[in-house]
Amino acid sequence: MKKYLVLVFWAFSLCAVAGELKLHYNAPARYFEEGLVVGNGKIGATIYGGPVNDKLSLNDITLWTGGPDTLQVANHKEDLARVRELLDKSEYVQADEANKRLQGHYCENYQPLGTLTIHHKGDTVVENYYRELDIQQAIAKTQYMRGGAKYVTEYFADSPDSVMVIRVSGEKALDFELEFESQLPVSVNCADGEMVAKGYAAYHSYPNYYDGLPDSKKHEYDSSRGTRFCTVVKVVSHGSEIESRGKKLCVKGGREATIYISNETSFNGFDKDPVLHAKDCENIAKGNVARASAKKYEQLKKRHKADYQRLFNRVSLDLGKTDAEISKLPTDEQLRLYTDSAQYNPELEALYFQFGRYLLISCSRTLGVPANLQGLWNEKLLPPWSCNYTTNINLEENYWHAELTNLSELHMPMLEYVVNASVNGRRSAKAFYGAERGWSLGHNSDIWAMTNPVGLQSGGTDWACWNMGGAWVSTHIWEHYMFTGDDAFLSAYYPSLKGAAEFCLEMLVERNGTLVTSPSTSPENRYLTSDGKSVATSVATASDMAMIRECLYDAVQAAKILGVDDDFQKEATDAIARLEPYKIGGKGQLQEWIEDWEEQDPQHRHQSHLFGLFPGHHITVASTPELAKACARTLELRGPESTGWSTGWRVNLHARLANAENAYATYRRLLRLVTPDGYKGPDRRRGGGTYPNLLDAHSPFQIDGNFGGAAGVAEMLLQSTQQTITILPALPAQWATGSVKGLRARGAYEVDIEWADGRAVAVNVKSLNGGETTLIYGDRKIPMQFAAGEVKQIKL
Repeated sequence: MKKYLVLVFWAFSLCAVAGELKLHYNAPARYFEEGLVVGNGKIGATIYGGPVNDKLSLNDITLWTGGPDTLQVANHKEDLARVRELLDKSEYVQADEANKRLQGHYCENYQPLGTLTIHHKGDTVVENYYRELDIQQAIAKTQYMRGGAKYVTEYFADSPDSVMVIRVSGEKALDFELEFESQLPVSVNCADGEMVAKGYAAYHSYPNYYDGLPDSKKHEYDSSRGTRFCTVVKVVSHGSEIESRGKKLCVKGGREATIYISNETSFNGFDKDPVLHAKDCENIAKGNVARASAKKYEQLKKRHKADYQRLFNRVSLDLGKTDAEISKLPTDEQLRLYTDSAQYNPELEALYFQFGRYLLISCSRTLGVPANLQGLWNEKLLPPWSCNYTTNINLEENYWHAELTNLSELHMPMLEYVVNASVNGRRSAKAFYGAERGWSLGHNSDIWAMTNPVGLQSGGTDWACWNMGGAWVSTHIWEHYMFTGDDAFLSAYYPSLKGAAEFCLEMLVERNGTLVTSPSTSPENRYLTSDGKSVATSVATASDMAMIRECLYDAVQAAKILGVDDDFQKEATDAIARLEPYKIGGKGQLQEWIEDWEEQDPQHRHQSHLFGLFPGHHITVASTPELAKACARTLELRGPESTGWSTGWRVNLHARLANAENAYATYRRLLRLVTPDGYKGPDRRRGGGTYPNLLDAHSPFQIDGNFGGAAGVAEMLLQSTQQTITILPALPAQWATGSVKGLRARGAYEVDIEWADGRAVAVNVKSLNGGETTLIYGDRKIPMQFAAGEVKQIKL
């Protein structure tokens, strides 16, 4: 590979105008965590922007190992009874070991599609390099001078036409080659200006943390099994010669060339064999490229922008102006300065919020296939945690901001996944827990909606034995209804919500006069017994009780609105009244376990026992002040340091506590610079925070922190119930003057807020369906009645 020199001219970075919603840099990406990500909700790319070798890591959100989860599971009735017997005797260490019997197989792995590289020929000395991602338009761009001529490349992922489009242009003649490579078994053929790559994923794989096999043996390939894929790349140019040379397309001459990329897989549903019941991926991909390439570039670009901005432009946010000299700096330099000083940068803070919305639009448009741990963007055959759906926080956090920030449609891929899981989950609930009703979901899942508790009897009980995934994910059904008031949706999705609630009822047993779960764990945390043993299994963890309380309440409310299931309503309501209550521990904290045990890790990243505060609704400062105070104490004891996703969660928790100072400080911590994983230089920075390309650092990269952070900003500015809309509940002093437009509130309202000198000055509220609500600001309460579509303007 040729080395090239990039000469940086600071003035060139002024291409990014202050206040624009752009990520901008003055050097190409060297690492994934510096690349710019684009996507259309199905296919996506991480763009490195090299001026000599322009690398794009490609992904398709439906490309996974494995197939439908049809493995038969033995009946674990006796294993469950044994764990409960030991817990009744307070033999916690023995119960923890016995709980490992309640584990099943692992989930499958999300896979990288491949790498498309544009190899530019000629002069390797580059001047005035600049690249950007404009999230107002969802278009990335690189530009630079080479050989005295300016070259520009634009990239976007177009949803209406299901293609990725790259336009290469130059002041001098073009000269480049296109090459596609994949880590998966693949064949590549080029002819007539078109490249066709066909391959397949493993029919089974193991996760990277499974120690039973070396990495080289963790994928099982068979050319007659597994998900197939077809990637089609076509070049159109009216002034260039396009030749096929082996497995490469060569473009020479002319000033402009447009590259069209489409991919399709044979995935045809969570319960369909990807070979026997496959999509015709080759013809679909070829058809997409043929239709897109028949249109003019500017026509495609205009169509793409209109589609994207229909979603993105619903919300605008102004948190104030950044100093002009700072806003001119490349984004990574701004992030470094923001991290290393108390420097004020409201435009960066607003950019991060809008970037979270951009990412959801870019990776969540495929029904039944929600954003995974890395959203859409992954380069590894064995990605961290399989790039799966981790249901003890991460999958749910991906969608916290969907309703709040006016992207309700993008919630549907997750909600459709919940329905899929409810099908498979009935088998798991019966086999592992003897449940005659309802469905369960374990700690990890995948595109095949696998639901069993994972671990192969070797997983840690603190994570592998958790079984409240169904209770948690199903609350999103009620959330969607609260924001939309869509009765048809509620009727269609209610059976899944009810089924999750029924499993909760099946899991409850009576103990000392209250209803508890047995066995029970608190996600990924452990406690110390009186003799110092580290244990995860117990009875009635606070997180279990919180999730069950929320799930049962949601299901009862849904049943009332639909006018169905009176007997179920009574059973669930009676159970809520008898649930093991919250307790406040000796340190003033909300007690995580049924006893006030010491935690193995007092600064643990999970705070699942605070679920009732957020994302739940049954702990509030107004209605349960003592419990709210205990939640605040818990956060204090956890300390400020944590992973990216956990920090994003804590922004929301502090906002719900109306603690503006802590919410803002935590948000700043979320935006702390973390250097790329592969970087080994003297300024290497690890831990939770934000990579140079603004993706969330767990670390490694997990997208949930981006989404949790976006939700946190919205929660600081607007909170709601079915009856109330509270504005600026946690407005920090640093955002003294600003505005937000287009946030959504429960009850199907759209809200604009303007504030100055720390006080609200004007509010617009639009009712989508009509109804009654109460606007709350500080001590003021303003009752409001609306007709459908009516807008009320209030001066404060």
